Amino acid sequence: MASYADPSSVERVEQVEWVESGGGPLIAIPEVVLPFWTGADGDELASDYDRACEVEGLIGLVPVGNTTALVLGDEPAATTYLPEHGTFVRWSAGDSERELLAGVPDALATAEWGREVHWQVPGTVVLFDAAWPGRRAESPGHLRITLEPGRYAVRAAHAEPGPETWIGLVQLRPLES
Repeated sequence: MASYADPSSVERVEQVEWVESGGGPLIAIPEVVLPFWTGADGDELASDYDRACEVEGLIGLVPVGNTTALVLGDEPAATTYLPEHGTFVRWSAGDSERELLAGVPDALATAEWGREVHWQVPGTVVLFDAAWPGRRAESPGHLRITLEPGRYAVRAAHAEPGPETWIGLVQLRPLES
């Protein structure tokens, strides 16, 4: 995981962990089905990674075991999860982590959201490069995200909270049972 904290900043910035991709999509897989994700290593004609790459647009769901995983498509931007906003933040452009994260509240308020998908989550998920097999979830480059089990509405958008700051947003909102 890479960190983009600006060490020269006078203000203390809470450091977040960022996940990067080698060029393909990132995927958030429920922890309970990680062993079923083979990434690009599959023996089949189409690997799990190929299935993730077929997702069109900013977000999509793919089956894994007896549940589904959330694919963060579009571009291989460095991504983190901000639990206080229930949002994956994708770094498209920005001078510093502090500036980028400071723009998130305005970006959430002004975003033009795309289509919404509903995702049933059995609990904790792990975010990582879809090319990697799930059995490597303890290695660097993975971000463990604690979510309450349940159904979530997931929506995505691009936003420009500043003239040189562009971010992608993927927001999870719990749905009533």
